[in-house]
Amino acid sequence: MNFTDKTVLVTGSSRGIGLAIAHAFDKLGARLILHARSAIKPEVIASFHQEPLTLQFDIADAKAAEEALKALYKQDDFEGIDILVNNAGITKDQITIGMLPADFAQVVNVNLNGTFNVTQPIFKKMIRQKHGSIINISSVVGQMGNVGQVNYSAAKAGLIGMTKTLAKEGARRQIQVNAIAPGMIVSDMTDQLSDKARKSLLESIPLSRFGSAEDVADVAVFLAGNNYITGQTITVDGGLHI
Repeated sequence: MNFTDKTVLVTGSSRGIGLAIAHAFDKLGARLILHARSAIKPEVIASFHQEPLTLQFDIADAKAAEEALKALYKQDDFEGIDILVNNAGITKDQITIGMLPADFAQVVNVNLNGTFNVTQPIFKKMIRQKHGSIINISSVVGQMGNVGQVNYSAAKAGLIGMTKTLAKEGARRQIQVNAIAPGMIVSDMTDQLSDKARKSLLESIPLSRFGSAEDVADVAVFLAGNNYITGQTITVDGGLHI
């Protein structure tokens, strides 16, 4: 695939899955726009073949998102966003009976409302330009639930519903909207697991290994390059949720 004529915005792309997705598109020639809530480190920016644009704002702040995107589109040489990957999100895990209402609200606000805050203004532009691809990073826990993640599960399930609705609304303007639901992906969290916890988790995964951020990035590139898939959720979990 070649994305040399495409501009890709990846939210939450300073590390982890978001950074891997941004690198995957960069290797295929795309123009990248990185986003994070805090300043992106110079070494991250330097890791790209083409110097990316950067955006810094909290996606949960609707006004901040609107103003940042408005300023981006006003740049004289900016032609628009072809591919949006909504990856930014947070977790605040706790069993349901012990979860603070504020922690439930914050996780839903960032992961679900925040995705809407970024998507709505870009979706409007895509409708006018009559093309576009939106990829929402959901989670396998949005499909199967998980102990201690009632807030995160609810938000990620909501993203799947959002994906289907946007796909129906955007189809006539050739806008494709899909979701990816990663399972257990190698991260700082998995690195800190005890041997017993790691063994238990691996036994629940038919492929008997954790996935990599690159496994998710490969699917994002595939979805962005295909012109006849929309409204779907692709699960990348080694068979955890079958």
